[in-house]
Amino acid sequence: MLKSLIASSAIVFAAAVLGGASAEPAGARNIVLVHGAWVDGSGWQGVYDQLKSKGYNVTIVQHPTASLDEDVAYVRRALALQDGPTVLVGHSYGGVILSQVGNDPKVKSLVYVTAFAPDAGESVLDLIADLPEGVPVPPILPPRRKSRNRPGRPSPATI
Repeated sequence: MLKSLIASSAIVFAAAVLGGASAEPAGARNIVLVHGAWVDGSGWQGVYDQLKSKGYNVTIVQHPTASLDEDVAYVRRALALQDGPTVLVGHSYGGVILSQVGNDPKVKSLVYVTAFAPDAGESVLDLIADLPEGVPVPPILPPRRKSRNRPGRPSPATI
C-alpha cells in the first residue's frame, strides 16, 4: 500500500513538475530522491526508471533512518556528488531531511511528496502536537512487517 502511495504521488510529481521530455525542473538535470521512515529507497524505483528514461540524472539516497543527523549526512553526501543544480524530493520523514539540507547552494527546489515540511528547529512531533479538533493524528508507528531488502544490499540506483 505504501509503495503504491509513493509511486502514485511521485508519478503525479513527475507529470506536474517535469511535464514533457524537454522540461527541466528549476533548470536542474539532477534529482535526488529521499525515502521516509520505516521504508527504504526501493519505493522510488518506478519513479527512478521514469525519470532516467527522460534523461535525468537520478539518485536514490539509502539513508539508515538511524538519527536525523546521520540521515542528513547521507543526503548531503549524495548532493555533493551531483554535477550541478539539483531537485531534492522527499516522502514522509524524508521531508524533514529536505528541510535540513535544502539551503545547500546546489539545491534549486524542494519537492515534498506527502511529506512533513518543518520550519527550522521544528520536529515532526511539533507539527502534530496541536492539530485542529477532529483532525486525526498521523500514525507515527513502525511497520508491522519487515522490509524485504537486506541491510547493506541497496539496489544499484541507490547511494
